[in-house]
Amino acid sequence: MLSAKNKQKIIEKYKLHERDTGSSEVQIAILTEEIKSLTNHLKKNPKDAHSRRGLLKMVAQRRTLLNYLAGEDEKRHSSIIKKIGLKDK
Repeated sequence: MLSAKNKQKIIEKYKLHERDTGSSEVQIAILTEEIKSLTNHLKKNPKDAHSRRGLLKMVAQRRTLLNYLAGEDEKRHSSIIKKIGLKDK
């Protein structure tokens, strides 16, 4: 779980306009950071099945947002992929 301070930093970095807190880019970036932290947790605790299930749900949600963004605006999709360092399909 990300702290409010970390989440605010991510929002500041990926926001599209001044009051943006829920655009696809921001949601994808927040999910990516949560996925990274949960992945580190699972490396230390490999038998934590509940957290693994949560990780899989987060990855699926991020994929859904990325697919939506790809359909809406290909430029924004490719730029967010480069910014957060994901592999493209």
